[in-house]
Amino acid sequence: MGEHPWLKSYPAGVNWHAPIETFPVYQILDDAVSRWPDQPATDFMGKVLTYRELSDLVSRAAKGFQALGVGPGVHVGLFLPNTPHYVICFYAILKAGGTVVNYSPLDAAKVLEHKIEDSQTDIMVTLDLNALYPQMAEMLGKTRLKKIVVGGLPDVLPFPKNLLFPLVKSKEIAKVPNDMHHVRFKKLIANDGKYNPVAIGDPTETLAVLQYTGGTTGLPKGAMLTHGNLTAATSMYVVSNTGDNPTLVEGKEKILAVLPLFHIYALQINMLLAMRFGAEIVLHPRFELEAVIKDLGSKKPTMFPGVPTMFSAIINYPGIQDMDLSSLKFCASGGAPLPIEVAEKFEKLTGCKLAEGWGMTETSPAGVSTPVHGEAKPGSCGIPMPGIEIKFIDVDDPTKTMPMGERGEICIRGANVMKGYWNKPEETAESFTEDGFFRTGDVGYMDDDGYMYIVDRTKDMILCGGFNVYPRNIEEAIYQHPSVEEVSVIGIHDDYRGQAPKAFIKLKSGADSFTFDELKAFLKDKVGKHEMISEMDIRAELPKTLVGKLSKKELYEEEEKRRAKAA
Repeated sequence: MGEHPWLKSYPAGVNWHAPIETFPVYQILDDAVSRWPDQPATDFMGKVLTYRELSDLVSRAAKGFQALGVGPGVHVGLFLPNTPHYVICFYAILKAGGTVVNYSPLDAAKVLEHKIEDSQTDIMVTLDLNALYPQMAEMLGKTRLKKIVVGGLPDVLPFPKNLLFPLVKSKEIAKVPNDMHHVRFKKLIANDGKYNPVAIGDPTETLAVLQYTGGTTGLPKGAMLTHGNLTAATSMYVVSNTGDNPTLVEGKEKILAVLPLFHIYALQINMLLAMRFGAEIVLHPRFELEAVIKDLGSKKPTMFPGVPTMFSAIINYPGIQDMDLSSLKFCASGGAPLPIEVAEKFEKLTGCKLAEGWGMTETSPAGVSTPVHGEAKPGSCGIPMPGIEIKFIDVDDPTKTMPMGERGEICIRGANVMKGYWNKPEETAESFTEDGFFRTGDVGYMDDDGYMYIVDRTKDMILCGGFNVYPRNIEEAIYQHPSVEEVSVIGIHDDYRGQAPKAFIKLKSGADSFTFDELKAFLKDKVGKHEMISEMDIRAELPKTLVGKLSKKELYEEEEKRRAKAA
């Protein structure tokens, strides 16, 4: 492949060859405490904890976890929204010598059971809310789960909200038994904080987090992310911010944390990276547009990572053009392709470039990103981050490396790439090339300047009459229609061509609708004949994952059912 083509596109002063530091994950917090003890670390609904106060709670929780038997080899689950409980318990489990297993509150019971058994989770942390606790209570006795640590929102709310919450929200609070299977969070931290420090050994070998990755088929697999993987990825983001014109300033940033911390992108950017910079983390339990708009105006965050659907909602919010959003200087979009029109409108509105990036659970999730001070090429997700190498292999013959500029399966190598899949040696072996590159399952190519373009998932590719059709190409074309807010394209069964593309569309509010024939006429000069949609469905809402990414899985399942019924 010769010299890496992306080096010529690096911003002045940023060094791709810079050493990438790795160390225990909890050192991120310890360093922040020693540098900025009295600066705000978290703000949750107005309750602010300084770095010193947060660290004290982490030490007390670590001692509490050790009293429950947490130590090396013990896996503790977090089944939590974005509240200070998450931040405290995440660091406390690692300091106690344990491993964190992230759980999503949207997981179905079958998936929760699978993850508990597969990951060997014996202790789970959750909240006493009806939306969370009952799902976990059901797992006691049904799985290997032995203990549930139960927090409550009054633990972390400011006065007088902490007193009012149980009164006002009594319908939302679940009844929790007082028995040997339950420990209240307040009791967990009722100690002097003198836990026994655990030496973790080689950070690149010691497991920190088991992060389950969805995949389009089958049950989720646990990506083994070591202390070294997670801190290498954080270091890569830090090195990207060096150079002649750094965007982020240590001790001066404030991040709006709306994405769920149990998701790898938010865990890395909203928590680990934010703390490397001593930033204040404004925690939102979920994305509620009104609350986000209010905080953008009043709390003046400087950083706001999101997914395309969030930025789309913000730019379409009535009266947004009259707000001062100039505090924003680092906004990143990940998780799904960013429509070009959304990126342009957001930049016009805020003066802040919306940087697109690509990464995966298995890469902690560093990968490629658009340089903040560098060219942003429409449709590209950027250039490889410091210390990361990318190559492309033939989709049909993985032993063959594709020349630059030609499409192939994207493969990535770097200190951020997972150790492997938990308890799945065969799948781990299949996922890596002989020279140690991780095979991502994404199809893409790289231009002469080292900018990467993702064409699609190998799994999402539609085979139409012998042609490989990539849904993303069709989606980008449909997004150009002035009435379209969101679109998902999937392959449906076609007797003649094998498969054919079908578009599911959500219209902008108040926009004019259109017929199938009108959309085909609109697309005629934008997609190839083999890519032309065969059906269209306009919906009030499209299915999304918990992070807000458009999700195709439900659409595929619906089509299968419809076809079975018709047959």
